[in-house]
Amino acid sequence: MKKQIYKNLTFQVLAAIALGVLVGLVWPNIGKEMKPVGDTFINAVKMVIAPIIFLTIVLGIAKMGDMKKVGKVGGKAFLYFEVVTTLALVIGLIVVNVIKPGAGLDFSKLEKGDVSQYTETGAQGINWIEFVTHIVPSNMVDAFAKGDILQVLFFSVLFGVALATLGEKGKSIIDLLDKLSLVFFKIIGFVMKAAPIGAFAAMAYTIGHFGLTSLVPLAKLMFSVYTTMFIFIFVVLNLICKMYGFSLWKYLKFIKEEILIVLGTSSSESVLPRMMDKMERYGASKSVVGLVIPTGYSFNLDGTSIYLSMAVVFLAQVFGVDLSIAQQITIILVLMLTSKGAAGVTGSGFIVLASTLSALQVIPLEGLALLLGVDRFMSEGRAIVNLIGNGIATIVVAKSVGEFDETKREEAFTEMVKRKKLGTAVAANSES
Repeated sequence: MKKQIYKNLTFQVLAAIALGVLVGLVWPNIGKEMKPVGDTFINAVKMVIAPIIFLTIVLGIAKMGDMKKVGKVGGKAFLYFEVVTTLALVIGLIVVNVIKPGAGLDFSKLEKGDVSQYTETGAQGINWIEFVTHIVPSNMVDAFAKGDILQVLFFSVLFGVALATLGEKGKSIIDLLDKLSLVFFKIIGFVMKAAPIGAFAAMAYTIGHFGLTSLVPLAKLMFSVYTTMFIFIFVVLNLICKMYGFSLWKYLKFIKEEILIVLGTSSSESVLPRMMDKMERYGASKSVVGLVIPTGYSFNLDGTSIYLSMAVVFLAQVFGVDLSIAQQITIILVLMLTSKGAAGVTGSGFIVLASTLSALQVIPLEGLALLLGVDRFMSEGRAIVNLIGNGIATIVVAKSVGEFDETKREEAFTEMVKRKKLGTAVAANSES
């Protein structure tokens, strides 16, 4: 049991953060010297941003060829994804602007990188003509070499659309990119194994340089994110459930085992096969489940959308970058694209956050080190909200296209009640 605890990445990061706080308090000079270690971890994250975004966007679009076959189902699913994830982004922006968790921390003392260029950019606003014309790369290789995410996104969309139009001829390329995607997610896995070291260094530097006051904004951010996620599930998703005639609470009880697994693994990918089986048993047709659930893992990430929008504005508040309404609308537009690259794998949300900051170019990437300490603790919340949202999306789409069997849902609930009673009886007998 102890070995399992020590192997758990969440436990490792928690221990590393505690150790980093201790070093920063007791030996602040040593803590300040830890900055290069944290920067190295951030560089390792930045290293895989462009290829990960390219592969996930291309594969997401190319596989929409299946959605065209289903026609109405695919269209309604995609429309639902865009509306609900955009709503999640907007709610996140509203809450973070009201609570202002990043206000009050003076990061002007950063030893590396002059943040004045970012605050000036924030004050001037975005030149929309330059912003739009810059999206189209003059050289595709140069876009990847410089890590210009907006240009990479533009090329990825074109590549994905072109690949989707090839039909069967493009299948071998899709298979190859699928395998490449697995390789890069393995690399992410390797990089995230070093997260405890990065978290220790980032926290030791932060505490050593800014003192314990730097923990207050992080705690406020965590509180803000979890509060927003709670509101999103029990207000927004609850209203959607009521509109389509089913109970959110009963649905949550039906997938409680999957929620617990995701809580432990911090990844919604870990229950993908189980969720597909559960949604079929719940009443959605096999064709709808087979389309909506896997597609939702790239295009319907409500929890990730909430976190990303709040994290970007939080860092702007920390660095004193005054984001205008136009810039915050730009954040929503950019996140509508970059968030589609956030698969349900632990650590990918951090990758997408880095790509979003790179695309916006108004907030210094050094700020990622500040979030590193708490990102892991919010990944469980993101993954759970993503899981819940994808299941609800499947039921909504199935109902809207007449591919939902109410009888199967009733049978599933009856079976669940029987199993609960049987479990209670077995427990009572064992006690006696």
